[in-house]
Amino acid sequence: MNIQPKSGYICQLAITPGGEKWLVWWKLLRPHTLTASFIPVAIGTGMALSVHTIDILLFLSMLLASTLIQAATNIFNEYYDFINGLDHAQSVGIAGTIVRNNVSPKTILVIAYVFSGLAILLGLYICLYTSWWIFFIGLICIMVGYLYSGGPCPISATPFGELVAGVFMGLVIILISFFIQTGTITLGSLLISGPTSILIATILMANNIRDLAEDKAHGRKTLAILLGHKTAVSFLTGMLVFAYLWLLGLVFCGFLSYWALLAFTSLPRALQATRGFQAKTTAKQMRPAMQATAQTNTIFGLLLVLALILQS
Repeated sequence: MNIQPKSGYICQLAITPGGEKWLVWWKLLRPHTLTASFIPVAIGTGMALSVHTIDILLFLSMLLASTLIQAATNIFNEYYDFINGLDHAQSVGIAGTIVRNNVSPKTILVIAYVFSGLAILLGLYICLYTSWWIFFIGLICIMVGYLYSGGPCPISATPFGELVAGVFMGLVIILISFFIQTGTITLGSLLISGPTSILIATILMANNIRDLAEDKAHGRKTLAILLGHKTAVSFLTGMLVFAYLWLLGLVFCGFLSYWALLAFTSLPRALQATRGFQAKTTAKQMRPAMQATAQTNTIFGLLLVLALILQS
């Protein structure tokens, strides 16, 4: 049962009918998205294995900081989508902490700020052993996480969401993870960051295709809206194809060993993702395709990390 104040929201720990009182807060983190923060850190560290001894504490600090930033971004998104009228009790793909579980929006916002603050503290620790440039780059990442949903012109309402997600959640996180272990950035680390950056962008693209109708009704201008459903699905397919071709090019150019071809075993999930969007009209119908897109990134990323470990 939930004991609610007069405002209609609870600021304390929500209790679900099944007694799983932490479930509400766990869902708020959107745990299925957190692999998008773990995978880039693992890839950047995996690349460093072949050139430098790994500092475990730096790796764990980077992993936790990246996860906190991702979680804070998700929570800011939950807050501002509610404030802007995008979320309601029937919305698909949201945590529903505010609209379904009656948690105070102010409480949600405080949690996002706390997570961001903890990420900053971890960033300070990382900088003590590497470079203070990392601190400023980290602050930019946190700011982008906030501006994705907040501010006068949220990035999520523009055609640039996929680009921003791919650059900051993929390229930047991978290169930081590589740099803090090796003290340098190489051509190989830049090129190997490419496929994962694209796959992270596809997660957002899939999300925007699923939410196209409702986003359009609220005056948003996402890339999926500008392209239209059919063309957006074709664009998503092209992104996936390009990511796999890029990986193939890295193998044949010698930047990755043949072990990296293991990542091609994620192709069935990619096909499931693209086919799942075709001839679908509702968000509920497209939800499995959205999940398959995220799973593609997870499987691809984990197998690429395995390949990097095997070739080191």
